[in-house]
Amino acid sequence: MTLDGEGAARIERDLALLYGPEQAAVVRGRFDHLLTEYAQQRAADKPPIEPLSERDAVLITYGNTLLGAGEPPLDTLGHFLSEHVGGAISIVHLLPIFPYSSDDGFSVVDYRAVNPELGDWPNVRALAEQYGLALDLVLNHCSRSHRWFHDFVAGRVTAKEWFIEADPNEPKLALVTRPRSTPLLTPVDVGVEGRRWVWTTFSPDQVDLNFKNPEVLVAFVGILLLYLRMGARMLRLDAVAYVWKTLGTTCTSLPEVHAIVRILRALVDVAEPGTLLLTETNVPTPENLSYLGQGDEAHLVYQFSLPPLLLHALWRGDTTVLRNWLLALPEPPPGTAYLNFTASHDGGGLRPLEGLIETHERDAMLADMRARGGFVSPRRLADGSEAPYELNISYFSALHDHDGEEMRFARFLLTQTLAMSLRGLPALYIHSLLATANDFHGVEQTGNLRAINRRRWDWGELSYLLQQPHAIHTRCLRTLTQRLRVRAQHPAFHPQAAQQVLDLGDKVFGLVRAAQDGEAVLCVFNFTGEPQRVALTALPFIPHPAGDLLETRAVLRTGESLELAPYATAWLVPGPVGEAA
Repeated sequence: MTLDGEGAARIERDLALLYGPEQAAVVRGRFDHLLTEYAQQRAADKPPIEPLSERDAVLITYGNTLLGAGEPPLDTLGHFLSEHVGGAISIVHLLPIFPYSSDDGFSVVDYRAVNPELGDWPNVRALAEQYGLALDLVLNHCSRSHRWFHDFVAGRVTAKEWFIEADPNEPKLALVTRPRSTPLLTPVDVGVEGRRWVWTTFSPDQVDLNFKNPEVLVAFVGILLLYLRMGARMLRLDAVAYVWKTLGTTCTSLPEVHAIVRILRALVDVAEPGTLLLTETNVPTPENLSYLGQGDEAHLVYQFSLPPLLLHALWRGDTTVLRNWLLALPEPPPGTAYLNFTASHDGGGLRPLEGLIETHERDAMLADMRARGGFVSPRRLADGSEAPYELNISYFSALHDHDGEEMRFARFLLTQTLAMSLRGLPALYIHSLLATANDFHGVEQTGNLRAINRRRWDWGELSYLLQQPHAIHTRCLRTLTQRLRVRAQHPAFHPQAAQQVLDLGDKVFGLVRAAQDGEAVLCVFNFTGEPQRVALTALPFIPHPAGDLLETRAVLRTGESLELAPYATAWLVPGPVGEAA
């Protein structure tokens, strides 16, 4: 198993961009050696990875979101999945499972070990036998407690170029794009050299690695191949936009970053065809979409603008901005797709709203989110001022209003169902699946605003609640998994199936998904708390009789119009349809 042909030529071009032609040949030889080792260790009977289809959906979760007595949390997660989720999802994204020192796993101490508080590699492999497994490759930084940084602090020559140093008085540092309000540089005493200043994009405990040193890239290729051997079907490239620094630039999404993504793509295509790369780039839409390249970089990019735009549309009762954003999205390159989500372990990014809504309107919405219990985390700008960076709130709590539990539940189902409807791959955060509210205790206990959306459930308590048929957690879990199962039965929801966004006015959002075999589904959503009427002449097709795949009975055809109940959601097809699966 080695690089050859056009793939080898492309990878050498990118390596030459990073390190020069002579070094590129050396590094490419190191890659060939790692691939040969991987082939020798790979199970001979490992089945091929199937391409994405309408049957695929992702669940995002920490390994210790569910805590059961007397067993590793990864096993407890397995029990939850088998008892309550089953085949409704196909891929489980385990957020960092490694020993760490801070940031709930993203300050990695050992990339090759499983945090013993979660379990061990056999526990991970057990999940991978039931579901496609997604793991994080935390590229940009490691923990100050990592062996690499210990060697650097000790002044060992072999570690000298593993981290990035800079002069804190360098004026060009003002150009660097900051995702945080913490200092960019952190002082550290290094061996006999004395005080040095190291680059710390995200926190003083997370020290940025120096990818200008080819040894760093080679080390991460070895780590990537380990994760594939342990069963990963998808690799999430955490904070990848920041991995290459050049003074005098923003130090984000530089050409060298894209070269690194292309290199990793070429390697997984050889080692394990069908493995998916997902880039985590919480930046404005054009920059985010650039990580699909020409179909030769990431297989998937997050739709980072979707979560705040859905909140905005429901807050305003107006779908104009959401619709215009979707209309402007380009067709993804062949073999790539958008990852559609509403919430994750992080807060809701606000940079992806840049250029989409006015600042005063964003600030008014954030004030309303604060009234619903949320927080807003800032980032530092070049002039030293601060700007909102992300909204910290449970997505379920963000949809709270004064019109009662049923309306909130309907609004929440609308957001999740719309994300399932869009072209691409749907991803649900476990706390969305469970309708988990703001966890203020977690914020108070940790001092971390992101903890508001990272509750750790006691498995005994959650199991009891899920036995109560009318509990909000039960209703949400049951309804969303049912809708995922319905979706999986219809090729119109294939990630690459055609999508037509409709103009149904500012109160109702509509789109048509159409498969190559001719199946089409009309998806309609009322974004207001009032009944809405849509003229049939505004629709490209309306089957008669029309069946609702969701069986919501929230949409009625009366004469020449569709009447939509408040916050109605429906998937309409020629009917009647059978009972939803």
